[in-house]
Amino acid sequence: MNEPHRPAADLLVTGADLAGSGRGDLLVSGSRIRAVGPEATEAAEGMGEGLARLDADGMVALPGLVDLHTHLREPGREDSETIASGSRAAAVGGFTAVHAMANTTPVTDTAEAAERVYDLGRRAGYVDVLPVGAVSKGLAGGELAELGLMARSRARVRLFSDDGKCVHDARLMRRALEYVRAFGGVVSQHAQDPQLAGPSACAHEGELSGRLGLPGWPAVAEESIVARDVMLARHTGSRVHIAHVSTAGSVEVIRWAKAQGIAVTAEVTPHHLMLDCELLSTYDPVYKVNPPLRPSSDVQALRGALADGTIDVVATDHAPHVRADKEHAYADAAFGMLGLEQALSVVSTAMVQTGMMGWADVARVMSIAPAAIAGLPEHGQPLQPGAPATLTLVDPTRPVVVDAAHSQSLSRNNPWHGRPLTGAVHLTMLRGLVTAREGLAWGAQS
Repeated sequence: MNEPHRPAADLLVTGADLAGSGRGDLLVSGSRIRAVGPEATEAAEGMGEGLARLDADGMVALPGLVDLHTHLREPGREDSETIASGSRAAAVGGFTAVHAMANTTPVTDTAEAAERVYDLGRRAGYVDVLPVGAVSKGLAGGELAELGLMARSRARVRLFSDDGKCVHDARLMRRALEYVRAFGGVVSQHAQDPQLAGPSACAHEGELSGRLGLPGWPAVAEESIVARDVMLARHTGSRVHIAHVSTAGSVEVIRWAKAQGIAVTAEVTPHHLMLDCELLSTYDPVYKVNPPLRPSSDVQALRGALADGTIDVVATDHAPHVRADKEHAYADAAFGMLGLEQALSVVSTAMVQTGMMGWADVARVMSIAPAAIAGLPEHGQPLQPGAPATLTLVDPTRPVVVDAAHSQSLSRNNPWHGRPLTGAVHLTMLRGLVTAREGLAWGAQS
């Protein structure tokens, strides 16, 4: 039990609520689910003393969580995070697959770079790490990266993004959409018009940003790119995914596009579901994020859109930073905050505890839908016989008070520090291997 590459064990999980669909037992044998319900108990009777048992009465069993938007910083900024440390944080947060964004040094814009990230993820072993390929070479927005070669590599890249930078050239975005359509890829857009949200913008544009003296970032900077890209998706017959939606206006554009049958999906971050721009009055740089925190009216619109399916998934945008980059005057600090370890607890608090969603809905937005968008057949599967034993056990009523000092991440820019949440990850399993339990990654020292 001191490292993640141990043989899968036989385990009987008893009394869990199976993804919100009813209470029952679940038998794991090797890397697969062998039986569910009364059949699990019957099959377990003949398995002898080698069978481990876990009393999950009161807990919820979900398919393992999948994150479409993670920054693991390796290669290039291993002082902020490594693929190994980020993988441990993901496992503790209930994730079994994460997509590592391309804005590393060097950029993940070649097949070789994608395979390096993929191999480092396999070596760490806590979660499946899937590299996101850059749309443009060097994220420069001028020339397409090696999209086809990355798709055909061992990493089998299907998600492409210049995240951190908007693909603002409409011609390049059109070409990218046309190119990825051939192999079932999807372009994830960081929707931010660089002319409307200038290089110094760091706060939602409004009365508060004016009063605080912080350069404003208008909602229309996001909404105009979302509108353009859904029209390009319709024109090309390709798929576009809108990263970290943050405004009510973007929600309305996406809702309209889906009604037209346009192939658009969208994500929202945990922090945009719970935090609003009033927190900026403290000038605490932990709350500086891209896109910025918005007013409470936008927060409510995002919650409603996630509940009704307009927004498809929750994605963390986990963005670790060392203190030297984050602890500055607000306008000078780096953008981004941690998200992997508390994402499930935030969604539980904001959406389940408020009655807006049930646990079956959480399975949909944090596992089933993101796995489908990214084309991951081994993830997001119903907990049924023959399926991969890739799952997350959640204690839905357990209170969580976050201490930023106790994190698997190498960084400490955690916006949830000291904030009470409800709903804790009890156990994470990847193909029959327990990768985390009760806040510790498997093999981490207590």
